[in-house]
Amino acid sequence: MFLHNQKMMFTVRVDQADPKFAKMLLEQFGGPNGELAAAMRYFTQGWAEADVKRRDMLLDIATEELSHLEMVGQTLVQLLKGSPGAEIDEVESGYLGNLLDGKHESFIEASMVSGQTLLGGPGPRLVDSMGNPWTSSYIDTIGEPTADLRSDIAAEARAKLVYERLIKLSNDTGCRETLNFLMTREIAHQKMFEAALDAIANNFPPGRLPGDKEFAHAYFNDSAETAANVSGYELVAPAKWGFKLREAAANVGEEPPQLKPRPSVASKQTPQ
Repeated sequence: MFLHNQKMMFTVRVDQADPKFAKMLLEQFGGPNGELAAAMRYFTQGWAEADVKRRDMLLDIATEELSHLEMVGQTLVQLLKGSPGAEIDEVESGYLGNLLDGKHESFIEASMVSGQTLLGGPGPRLVDSMGNPWTSSYIDTIGEPTADLRSDIAAEARAKLVYERLIKLSNDTGCRETLNFLMTREIAHQKMFEAALDAIANNFPPGRLPGDKEFAHAYFNDSAETAANVSGYELVAPAKWGFKLREAAANVGEEPPQLKPRPSVASKQTPQ
């Protein structure tokens, strides 16, 4: 059961309407690395998790992601306040005066780059920054904790980077403060998932089958024009996994099987 607490985790404040930036921020509302995708990812994992502690952690983080979705949504509403959709809905707010003052061109430009105002008005819609609708295909839960937690770590890293880029693109102090809080929570979640993964004994490789020992620590130098001593092998040579350099199997000179031509129907000769 969910109860809505009207007090958000962080005070959402936007100093000035900016429909162009609102369009970019949609990426964290209805995009693949956004808050709704994160919440659904962790809910589906948590509901199926047999370990009580991991289940509790996943559901706590999923619930927090929903609160983040609310924060992004409220930020979007404030960014769109004064945009064409909002101005048309509030004729008495001075939209006509702006129109007569020749400011309507800026509103037209804003509506062209922020198409959500056409269908959503001043409210957010579940689409990404390019207008693509949210889809459950963003959720890549596979039902194995060691694999899902690694995917969760990567998802939090991607979300952190998107927030980081959004912060760099915003000149609004209040908006940047909200985005910085959300970005920081992505870092915290990443640490939580890292800790949960570390708590699982023998967490690598994911699954039950160990694989073939002959190839599990082999590094194939597939860069034909690169000497072994300057190949990518140097990056993993000192690793604890103990990689061994191997060359790809040499071509033993076998000719590929020859296919016998089969005449098509059109090539058959008609008997005289």
